[in-house]
Parts: sequence; C-alpha cells; structure tokens
Amino acid sequence: MINITFPDGAVRQYEQGVTALDIAKSISEGLARKVLAAKINGQVVDATRPISKDGALQLLTWTDADGKATMWHSSAHLMAEALESLYPGVKFGYGPPLENGGFFYDVDLDGRQISDEELRQLEAKMNELAKQNNAYVRKDVSKADAIAYFKAKGDPYKLDLLEKLEDGSITFYTQGAFTDLCRGPHIPNTGFIKAVKLTNIAGAYWQGNEKNKMLTRIYGITFPSQKELDEYLVLIEEAKKRDHRKLGKELELFAFSERVGLGLPLWLPKGAMLRERLQSFLQRAQVESGYLPVVTPHIGSKQLYVTSGHYEKYGKDSFQPIHTPEEGEEFLLKPMNCPHHCEIYKASPKSYKDLPVRLAEFGTVYRYEQHGELHGLTRVRGFTQDDAHLFCRPDQVKDEFIKVIDLVLYVFKSLNFTDYTAQISLRDQEDRSKYIGTDENWERAEQAIIEAAAEKGLRTVVEYGEAAFYGPKLDFMVKDALGRKWQLGTIQVDYNLPERFELEYIGPDNKPHRPVMIHRAPFGSLERFIAVLIEHCAGKFPLWLTPVQAKILPISDKFVPYAEKVAELLKNAEIRAEIDDRNEKIGKKIREAELAKIPYMLVLGEKEETDEKVAVRRQAKGDLGTMDVQGFINLVQDEVINRKPFE
Repeated sequence: MINITFPDGAVRQYEQGVTALDIAKSISEGLARKVLAAKINGQVVDATRPISKDGALQLLTWTDADGKATMWHSSAHLMAEALESLYPGVKFGYGPPLENGGFFYDVDLDGRQISDEELRQLEAKMNELAKQNNAYVRKDVSKADAIAYFKAKGDPYKLDLLEKLEDGSITFYTQGAFTDLCRGPHIPNTGFIKAVKLTNIAGAYWQGNEKNKMLTRIYGITFPSQKELDEYLVLIEEAKKRDHRKLGKELELFAFSERVGLGLPLWLPKGAMLRERLQSFLQRAQVESGYLPVVTPHIGSKQLYVTSGHYEKYGKDSFQPIHTPEEGEEFLLKPMNCPHHCEIYKASPKSYKDLPVRLAEFGTVYRYEQHGELHGLTRVRGFTQDDAHLFCRPDQVKDEFIKVIDLVLYVFKSLNFTDYTAQISLRDQEDRSKYIGTDENWERAEQAIIEAAAEKGLRTVVEYGEAAFYGPKLDFMVKDALGRKWQLGTIQVDYNLPERFELEYIGPDNKPHRPVMIHRAPFGSLERFIAVLIEHCAGKFPLWLTPVQAKILPISDKFVPYAEKVAELLKNAEIRAEIDDRNEKIGKKIREAELAKIPYMLVLGEKEETDEKVAVRRQAKGDLGTMDVQGFINLVQDEVINRKPFE
C-alpha cells in the first residue's frame, strides 16, 4: 500500500500502481469525468500513469492552469494527426502549449501554403478525430527503436531532437493513427476536446535558429465546450482593439526602425513622457524605502559575465563580443545588471551593521532574441529593467522580502492591477543535486518566503522544481482586464552570485560572512510592463500617468488667445495640456481627442471666455458641465493625488 496526501492534508492509502484517475473515480464519477491530468509531488503527469510510491497528489481539471496546458498540449498532437491525414508526408517539429493559452505546432509542408479555407478544413478534421475518444497511450522506447521509427517515417526534425536525448528517457505517445516523440503529459483521451479554433499561421525557423529551414507554425486553441470557445473569440476581438502595437502607433508612443535594428524600440516624445513618469514614480517609492541609486555602463568585460555565469547562460543569446583596439580585450553588451551591482557592493568593505544594502538602477540590458520571437514591446532585444539588488544577512531575508512585497503591491494598486496570484517557486523535492548552497540556507530562505507571503495575505500557489538553481523566488502572476495572465514582478533569493564574486561582510564575531542577495523587479522590464499596461487599460492611462491630461479646444481662431491663457494656468498647476488650434469644426476636434484617449477636453467659446470658465468633457463619458479654471485644476489634482484609475 502507498500513502497519498491530498491538497487539504488528508492522507489515504491505495494499492501500489493505482492511477490518479482511479483515485478520482473512488471519490466520485463526476470528478473523474473532469480530470485532465495530475500533479504528483509537484510534477504534472498523465492521470493514467501508475503511482508506485507515497506522494502528494493534486487532481488537475480545466480550472487549473496545468490542466489547461495539458489539454492544449494534447490538442497540438490532435492537430498533428489531422495534418497527417490531410497532408500525407508532412514532417513535424514540435508542438507545445502556450503560456497565455492555446498551442502551436511547427511543421514542414514542403513549401505548401495553407489557405484560410484549408485551415477551416483542418479544424473540421480535428473535431472529427476528437469525437473518436481515442486514448493518449504512453510507451517507453529505446533510443535505437525511436531512431529507426522516425528514419522509416522520414521525419528529420524528430531525428534532430532525438540526438539530444539519452537512452532510457524516451517516450512515444499514440492517439488514434498518430504517434509522436513526446515526454507528455497528456489528457486521458481526445473526447475532452469539444471545440477547436485554429487562429493563425506564421513562419518559424526550426529551433529558432535563422540558419535553419523556415517551418510553418500553426496556432490554435481548444475548449471543453463551444460556449467557452465563443466567449474566448469575443475576448480575442477585444484584444485586437487593445493590441499595444496598434495603440502604441495610434497614440504616438513608440516606433521601430529596421535601420536602427529589429527589436530595438524608439520612444517617441509621448511614450518617453509615459516611461519617465513610471520611472520617477518607482524611484520616489524606492528612495522612501531606503534604496540607493546606482548607474552602470551598457557594456562590461566578457570576464565579468564569465565570473557571474551569465556568459554561459546567455552567451548564445548575447550580441557578439565587442573587440577593442587592445588585442585580446573583449566586451559584451550587458545581458544583466546583477554582476555590475556585485562589483559596486564589493567596492567598499561592509560590516554587519551596514546591511541591508539596497542598490537600484533602471539599467538597459541586451539579449539577441531570434527574429521570429520578437513581438512589439513584449519581446525585444534591448530593454530596461527596474533592477534592484539587496545584500543582507540571512536573518534579514524575511523582513526584506516583506518590504519588497509591499513595494510590488503599491505598484499594482497604483496601476489598477487588482487580480494577481503569487507563485512561490521552491526546490524539486526529489532531486536537490542541481541546486547550490546549503540545505540550511535553502530551508531558511524558502520558509522566509512562505511566511512573508502568508503575513501579507497573498493568494499563493506553490510550485516545486520552479526555483532558480541559486535560490527560491516569488513571482507575481497578474491577470489583465481580459483575464490574460502575465508574470509581472519577481523577487529572487540568490546564494550563487555572492559566492562567485566572493562578497563579504564582517560579522559581530569579526569574521567574514557571505551576504544573501535578493533580486527584485516590480515592473520586470519597462518595455514589457508598458505593453501589458497599454492592453490592460486599452490605452486609457490613469490621469497621473497619461502624457497629455487635457486638450484645450477653442471653437474658432477668435478664442485661441483665451486658450493660451487657460493653458498657462494649467501649466502653472503642473497639468499637462495641449491646444488644438487647427481651423477645424469643434465636433471633429472632440472626436479626434476621444480617439487619442485624452482624458479631459476643455471646449472654449464666447460664453466661456466671457465668464472665464471652461466647458469640460471627460473621455468616453461626455459633458461634465462648465466650471472655472481653478475648479478644473482641483478636479484634476484630486484625481492625480489619489491615483484614481480610469473608469
């Protein structure tokens, strides 16, 4: 018999070899019909896999992120089966689930282009195959047999993947007439897939390498009911309206230029104002929290990143080394700010009384993302991190964590991100060989994170095996207005870099000790954060943040002098306003200000000038009536001071 521990702490005994699906059936047939996969000791597995030893079990359904991911992974295999049926000889790369929903499969159609009509035919075939309720069957395969299978099939991409796999770790999955190289997990059978939508076709280099062949990437998404698919399609249409690339252009925030370089955003004046305001907002909060500002170069000696380990990790994704006239001297565009901050810490001796030391920088870093991976501001080659590194004693980790959580929550509240979950990422419980640092330090750091999250009342999920090799971490998973999940804000504990850089402080025993390093970035990167913010608020930024707070609209040239007087009064009150003095009808001026998402419009005519007042309109709300200029200033300042979100 084996002991199975459930999420509520209850422990039940079952015969060895029982499956998660068997356990679900023992609880209720209704539950069993919903189980897509299972999580055993933190690892997601097939619900039909035998369980051979004691473990913690979570049954995964459609309401769980891992349940959705498993179904979307299985849907990629279903699409591959449909493709093979409709296009004999198609060759397959790989087909993973996507973090924000759905899946894709990279395939080689030998130059064939799939039309929209053929995409709908592929959808229909997937629905037809799904109704067959074919089981996803896992099979362990030797490397020799796997190679023989894909050689016979003529699938070079699978053979390429097999080269990197070790014998004894290879599995096939078969559903219906299709067999794929895959480690899983998968849903019990295709019948769980009730609604299919193939959403897009793009090109993608095999394994992201521009030197490899361009494959066809087919995107799709599936649901357990047609109703959920219909609701999703409505959200997709709304997402198109909120696309930060579209709004960024319309609102004149940022641009890209091939002459400058792909993935290197150019911030236009209004975008730069938005960016600088965000930066100033966080900088003020950091100063109040005891952070010290630092500035580091955009480049560093290659040896710096060899020491930190970043060259090994990011070397392939970094820009080529910069060679100087000095022979043998090499520099890199910095992929991370951390090594520079370690050297700043090391620049002067530290006592235990000096700790914690909190160093903060808006530092721009560079990584050479592949062409096909670039996407607006969310995936770029140069981005600015709101990076800070805290150097503290082991006994200070918990308190510092709580203070960082407070800062992250302050940022979220100020920008109306109200729906979030904190993911506590801990070590793999089974294999601890891949982590550095002592068990004592790890246990202390993990417990500090768990206790800090509990004290702040955060809604948390614990993910075993998701810790970085150098320490546990806390990631904030935020839902935007459309319910999409984004990872914004991260706090990480690091024992690795203090060791690599031989960082020290002198303790009360007059002996040197290693500090603990905490990495912290509430925004993550300004570029990605702004992209998410644009889509979250549909370009209707909070008044305190928006580049132009009011547009002054004189109804004719006659009232431009009064408009200039109003503008000067607003400027003196630190309200950002512009005058639209074009010779256009007032209706057109209002419509264009609405489209530009200007929060307030001040219409000025003869009556307003005579009474020294302004007629106020609120974006998307209409006429608010007439008030004197000071009354409008008070209205705006109240909204700014209280950081009210746009409603």
